Amino acid sequence: MEDVLTELPPPSRFFLEDLNNFTPPAPSLPSPFILLSNPNPQTSPLRPSLLIIALSTPSLYLLHNVSSKTLIGTLVLPEISLSGNSVEPSLKDKSCNLYAINHGNESIILANFQYSVSPERTHAIAKTLIGQQIIPDKVLIFDSVQSRNFRGRISTDDTFAMKLETAIQRREAPLLKNLNYFPSGSVLEGLGAALLGRCQIKNIKGTLCVSWPEVGGSVTSMLKALLATDVLPGVELKVDANGEDEGLRFGQKNYYLDSELYT
Repeated sequence: MEDVLTELPPPSRFFLEDLNNFTPPAPSLPSPFILLSNPNPQTSPLRPSLLIIALSTPSLYLLHNVSSKTLIGTLVLPEISLSGNSVEPSLKDKSCNLYAINHGNESIILANFQYSVSPERTHAIAKTLIGQQIIPDKVLIFDSVQSRNFRGRISTDDTFAMKLETAIQRREAPLLKNLNYFPSGSVLEGLGAALLGRCQIKNIKGTLCVSWPEVGGSVTSMLKALLATDVLPGVELKVDANGEDEGLRFGQKNYYLDSELYT
């Protein structure tokens, strides 16, 4: 007969791994893919001299208004519905359109991310965009930083842009010449961090430009000057002074729900 005083009692609750035994695994999502307008096996993969990726709201607004771009494809994330998107590219669409710019002797591709990305999908998107169908010589990513991730106090009255670079880029002449480096102890997260990490893994010259605040005419003007000086000199940006704040009201996204960190 069992001794109720000395026998170990049964567990009062399941361990987490025991609970998982009763739930079916979640179905895996289809991989992201790039759909080109005119696929040509002879020119695949694309090898631009520069790939510019817009994640922040101001950079999306500015690069959408580059005058001399040509739509060449889109990056499709299967879980993002295309219903409601317009026939012509619009800032209100949930899409990631790819554009080509011929800038002197350079071939440049723009990628405008106009939808939010969940944390578990950031690395799959980074692999799809960099190093498979598109193998760039350099990558420039525009993202924003939240005040909670920045070492030190910042207010809404502050306006700044800073950069992070891959190891190989730091040995070369900087793409963004006049920006300070993102301070040690601050944190970047989400798709921007995953893209820069992908560049580091693939030994690609990569630069991540982060700006503050996330929206507003002041940061838009600063990024416009940065593009005109260091990145796309001579390329027209059709942005009128009165339309900046109005244009920035489109699809304000929250990328910082993502938890993948890059320090």
